[in-house]
Amino acid sequence: MNRRLGLAVGLVALLAVSAGCLGYITGGGEISDERLDREPAEPYDWETDRDGRLTLHTADEVQAVYRVNASQELRLYTPAGLGREEPLEISAVRFRYADNGTVITGTEIREHGGEIDQTTDEVDLTVPDAEGQLAVSAPVTPRRLTLPVYVEGSYEVVLPPDYRMDFFLFSNAAPRGAETEVVDNRVHVRWDEVTNGPILVQYYLERDLYVFGGAVVLLSVIAAGGLYYYRRQIDRLHDVRVRMGLDTEEDDEER
Repeated sequence: MNRRLGLAVGLVALLAVSAGCLGYITGGGEISDERLDREPAEPYDWETDRDGRLTLHTADEVQAVYRVNASQELRLYTPAGLGREEPLEISAVRFRYADNGTVITGTEIREHGGEIDQTTDEVDLTVPDAEGQLAVSAPVTPRRLTLPVYVEGSYEVVLPPDYRMDFFLFSNAAPRGAETEVVDNRVHVRWDEVTNGPILVQYYLERDLYVFGGAVVLLSVIAAGGLYYYRRQIDRLHDVRVRMGLDTEEDDEER
């Protein structure tokens, strides 16, 4: 029996290793032209004085705009746990030339001397040989934005409307030293200088506080009712013992 179990475990391990090796051999797969040239959900905000601007128009997608140098290479990835990394699922890729404001698509980046290659653990993106801004869209976890620092410098994160970071239990920002400001019902989180990451912003919807408050009140009422019922049962049991003559003064003192 033990021998069969050992063989089964070994076979599973071999299959897992083989699958991993096969993945590295075959690569991560090319990003389709349709994904690269897809229209962004909202127009990118190019008019920013930050080296990195991360805008969340919805809670599950970020639009990132980075200031980049000529022929700069970016390694776009996300942590996947257990020390692993996965390629950032980018789409709607755009590059804006600093000198004349011309915007080109992801496939045109390749045509203008840039490169976009995806492996099993990252996307290697090299911009054209010109100063400018790179913009990409990517899915994120709702209520928690976490992205590595692909470009060092000043950063700004813009949350969706009606989301806040005032309640300490539901909000957080890293690195430390972030400044927050509400502008037109949207929270702006800013850092003057970020050299390592990740950028992390945890936030909540305003109505979440009402749900949380209601749950606390409900649990408090249930707890108070349970305590009252428990106390009543103890008093009732005591009365029964007294009527049966089982309680003594010494018992009462001990109790």
